[in-house]
Parts: sequence; structure tokens; C-alpha cells
Amino acid sequence: MLISSKFTPSSYAQAPCPERLSHSGFSQGGYQSGALACEQFDVHPSTFSTAKRLLDILGALAGLGILAVLLIPVAIAIWLDSPGPVFYSQVRCGYRGRPFRIWKFRSMVSNADQLMHLVENQAKGLIFKNQDDPRITRVGQFLRKTSLDEFPQFWNVLRGQMSLVGTRPPTISEADQYCPYHWQRLNIKPGITGEWQVHGRSGIDDFEEIVALDLRYQSRWSVAYDVALLWKTVGAVLQRKGAY
Repeated sequence: MLISSKFTPSSYAQAPCPERLSHSGFSQGGYQSGALACEQFDVHPSTFSTAKRLLDILGALAGLGILAVLLIPVAIAIWLDSPGPVFYSQVRCGYRGRPFRIWKFRSMVSNADQLMHLVENQAKGLIFKNQDDPRITRVGQFLRKTSLDEFPQFWNVLRGQMSLVGTRPPTISEADQYCPYHWQRLNIKPGITGEWQVHGRSGIDDFEEIVALDLRYQSRWSVAYDVALLWKTVGAVLQRKGAY
């Protein structure tokens, strides 16, 4: 069974948070109760698939090889455009909420986290998006549209903290507001790409729609499906659809 019968998307996807909680047996959400919610989910077969892990390792090695070639020119461009660190790291929630440090090329000003409260959130739900975020640098705009900012995450994949294909890992503050239903999206390893990236990337600004796509991926998962999503990701990146 790929998705626990206690949290089915068809039953609760559009239900308000309190109703989901009352059905799940939890009286409150939050990061602490999220681990308890995850214990009620069946172990997803992708998390112990040798074939998926082999695909991840091969893909990570290829990605890191490309990163080695791009590192110096990208680093110089980032620093000349906006002095500060070349890389950006942040603690995110991984498989079943386990914290890990994610890595990216820095695409915003160096004090972007401190300025976040000054930027309007144009997304709906437990994500943050602004199509014209003033914190994004000129080089950062190019890195995001081409997804080059994501290449350092191949290191996370090689370490086993992420997969090539999965869900996007939320921040601790976002996960702290999750209902138990939402935690089901973290019943797999987070990925560099996935259903969300293929079907709209940043163009999808409703968190509940993202959750629905994540659960659809879990129900359809196979190594062949991963390969298909990776191929579609290449097309989406080359066409620069929905990225900002």
C-alpha cells in the first residue's frame, strides 16, 4: 500500500485543517506532532528501492561533474553581481521531517532571509512566492530560470539526504504549520525535481495543489516514472516554463 488509508487525498485534500486533525486523532499540528503523524503512514517503497538509489547516485555524479565545470564562472558572476557567499544553505525538512542542510547557488542578496518580512507573499497556503521578489539579483534571475541554482543539491542527493525525484523540502517554519495530512508529502525523500516542477514549477502558487501533486507522485511511483519525470524536467528547464 503506497498511501496510508488514514490520510487519503480524496477524503481530506480540501478539508480544513481542524477537520483533518479530528479525523487523524491529533489535537494540534506543528513540527513536533509531525513526526507522530509520519509514524501512521505506510513506508513508501521508493525509500528502500535499490534501483532508485542507484539512479540517484549515477545522476548525482553526473550533476556534480557538470557543477565542477560551472563552479568557477558561476561563482565569479555571483560575487561580481552581489558580493557575499557563493553558496546559500538552509535547514529543511527531509524524509519524515528529518532536518538536513540544503545547498544552492546564492540567487538573492546576502541578507535575503532578514528582508523576507518586507516582501509580499503572492502564494496561497504554506509556501512563499513573489514573482518580482526584489531580493533576487540579476545573476540570480538567470540561475533560477535555468535551474543552475539547484546544481549544488546533487551533493545532497549523493549523501542520501535527497533524491533526484521527490517533493520539495519545506523550511522548518513552514512545516511547523503543517496539519498531519500535509506531512504525508514527506513520506518520501525530497527531490531536486518532481511533479510540481514538471507541471508548472513556480507557476503553481497554491500549496494544496502542490500537496495533491506530491501525493499523486507517491501513488504512481516507479523507477520508470522517475526517469519519465527527469526527461520532462529537462524539457521544462530548456523552455524555462514557470520559473522565476
